[in-house]
Amino acid sequence: MTREQRAKQFQPFDAMKGLQEALRDREERHARVERTEISEEKTDANSAVLARVEKGMKIQLLCYHAFHDIKLEGRVNQIDIVYKFLVVDGTKVFFDDIYDIRICDYR
Repeated sequence: MTREQRAKQFQPFDAMKGLQEALRDREERHARVERTEISEEKTDANSAVLARVEKGMKIQLLCYHAFHDIKLEGRVNQIDIVYKFLVVDGTKVFFDDIYDIRICDYR
């Protein structure tokens, strides 16, 4: 038996294929949070800021996305008034999921 063949015997072995992925998936599902309700006053304040947002502006968001509360900062790639969403650096966020929004610069 060559040295390389002997070394293969001691390589890491995953006896339960997929266990690590299943554990990570379960951990992620356990960390999910429910969407927080937003007051009408805060919704109106967010609407006023959203009315001033334009494509290319740098903004800061606190929002609900993919079952988690996240903080996003980046440039606006797209705004869709009809379907009520905006895209910030590739992340699509619906207007109703925005807890707080701030404009960082005006291009």
